[in-house]
Amino acid sequence: MTESTPEVPSVDLTARLDAGPVICAEGFLFELERRGYLSAGEFVPEVALEYPEALRTLHVDFQRAGSDVVEAFTYNGHREKMRVIGKEDLLEPLNRAALKIAREVADQRPGDLMAGNISNTNIWDPEDTARQAEVRGMFEEMVSWAVEGGADMIIGETFYYAGEALAALEVAKATGLPVVLTIAPMALEEMADGVGIVETCQRLEQAGATVVGMNCFRGPETMLPWLKQIRAAVSCHVGALPIPYRTTAEEPTFFNLSDDRARVPSPHGRTFPTALDPLYANRYEIGAFAKAVYELGINYIGVCCGASPMLVRETAEAVGKSTEASRFSENMSNHFMYGDNERLPEHIVALGDQA
Repeated sequence: MTESTPEVPSVDLTARLDAGPVICAEGFLFELERRGYLSAGEFVPEVALEYPEALRTLHVDFQRAGSDVVEAFTYNGHREKMRVIGKEDLLEPLNRAALKIAREVADQRPGDLMAGNISNTNIWDPEDTARQAEVRGMFEEMVSWAVEGGADMIIGETFYYAGEALAALEVAKATGLPVVLTIAPMALEEMADGVGIVETCQRLEQAGATVVGMNCFRGPETMLPWLKQIRAAVSCHVGALPIPYRTTAEEPTFFNLSDDRARVPSPHGRTFPTALDPLYANRYEIGAFAKAVYELGINYIGVCCGASPMLVRETAEAVGKSTEASRFSENMSNHFMYGDNERLPEHIVALGDQA
């Protein structure tokens, strides 16, 4: 009797989302900084050129943990950021290298989607049409490279101006590819140009985004209330990709999180981005968030800055998916003090409450 060949999942994003949850790992900046491959604060993805195997390894780690989307690491890899660091000549090589790595990793597992990426440029000005045209030009060149690199979809992310988000969508949608467009409102509780958060998502849906929603800046506690409103206000698919930090109503984003217990504060006077570690959400909190948004009818789910493969796996498992990395999911039964294996000595287990 011959074994049947497993069916390869569709690379049509809408079809995949209609069928169930799609997991997307983001957060490359923080994780690669932790691994020693880029500088905090500057946050430029030169790793694609300087240490391509390190980037490839992270993609594979996220893939094994359950990410269905291999997102090219071109966040902050736009022309303005490259000008800031004096390396504009590396713009196209960096983008093409990142796209090539992402395409190769996605192809290793048939059915995975490779995404091109555009994001906040940090020069958008609602009052300056020349600046807006410059931003559109930056999006256009990055999107064109993504199409040439074989992208299955385009992700536009971390926009805090409604106008910039809509411009990004217009440029990305012109490719004919599905577009995920997620916003990242700051503590203003509206977009920086005064447009409402829910209204922005409605406008993005009307302009043709396949997925609208939120990513970055906010942890589960301060993202979930907005996601409930967004889900109720739009009919398209919704995306939910929080940061894994314990933001609160008083400190709604990771830019303003405080840590009164820190004995040695950061030299720049704030926890973001290098002293956030004690404010990390645990894996169960991230899993609970994923389960909660999935039950709301949100099928595009992930983790943004601060993500690790472990948290991506927790997210995938919370919505019923089994991943390659699930082989190594928690198993406390054989722990030397807290397990229940019959071979564990009783006097050692008894130490558990005193340890």
